Amino acid sequence: MVRRLLTVLLAALLLTSCSAGERPPDGAGPVNRMPLRYADRFAVDYDAEGRALVTIGDDRFLVLPEGAPEREEPGAAVLRLPLRTVYCATSSAMDLIARLDALDTVRLTGTKRESWTLPEVARAMDEGALRYAGKYSAPDYELLLAEGAALAIENTMIYHSPETKEQLEELGIPVLVERSSYESHPLGRLEWIKLYGLLTGKTAEAEAFFDEQSALAEAIFARESTGKTAAFFFLTANGGVNVRCPEDYVAKMIELAGGVYALADLEIGDAGARATMNLQMERFYADARDADVLFYNAAIDGGVDTVAQLLEKGEWLADFRAVQSGNVWCTEADLFQRTSGIAAMIDELHRIFSGTADDAALQYFRRLK
Repeated sequence: MVRRLLTVLLAALLLTSCSAGERPPDGAGPVNRMPLRYADRFAVDYDAEGRALVTIGDDRFLVLPEGAPEREEPGAAVLRLPLRTVYCATSSAMDLIARLDALDTVRLTGTKRESWTLPEVARAMDEGALRYAGKYSAPDYELLLAEGAALAIENTMIYHSPETKEQLEELGIPVLVERSSYESHPLGRLEWIKLYGLLTGKTAEAEAFFDEQSALAEAIFARESTGKTAAFFFLTANGGVNVRCPEDYVAKMIELAGGVYALADLEIGDAGARATMNLQMERFYADARDADVLFYNAAIDGGVDTVAQLLEKGEWLADFRAVQSGNVWCTEADLFQRTSGIAAMIDELHRIFSGTADDAALQYFRRLK
């Protein structure tokens, strides 16, 4: 009876350590799960041989350390370390890999040289260590095969081009769809560095970096809200306003930094997991006119340097409280490519809301003159 109870308890523990609804892999039950504090869009389970089963949505990848024996894992793509020829078509993953000093694992990119704002990536392209291999939806298959691509890292835009994903997989190139943009917490996006640490052999470095950055951010979370309301927007060519959805990580960063997102009551309808949505000017005027702080998104048009330039795009903004008080900011070019800077971004937002920002010392935001 005692032996039977122990067997039942052991089985229960193994099932608990797996994702909900999954059973342990045949022949190699998990003995350890990668600890994740904020991220919930991926999971990593290790077996006794040090092999790791990565689960991202419905996709699974069996990561084999150098020299580790293979195992049966139906439905999982096999990735044997060390990886040396990765095609990375998403800037968020590229930044985290670069932060780990592991760009030598990436040989091919889906972003052209002129579109990179990350100096280390641009330098790698200038030196020929990194090559452009076509955008995510139209990769250069011949180049990928010639270079021996062992993995393609894509963002969720690939779901709009399913035939590309299918073609890559038919050619024997596993496709890892990066879902950090779906994380509900900004530090969840940052915690994906642990996955890239696993894939690049930099697990310890990834954990140390995340612990350091999360400590910085959590110290800000513990402070009282400033109560300052803020809107984050971009003026479109057709006269509309593009804003961040209330559940997007930028809106969350504003709240975690002690601010109040002025558009928190927006109903996104069928926008789903999209980061942004378009509003009519009248709706944005009504919701954001009295905001204490305005942030203009420079990602699309390069931004503006002065309030006068902003008013040329929309003179009706002159009625806004933040414009009249001189509390209008523009994002810097690398804000969206520099995923590793999330904690620093939250810190800078808090300084802006609390009125303690040294304008010259900020990296991700600049005040409009």
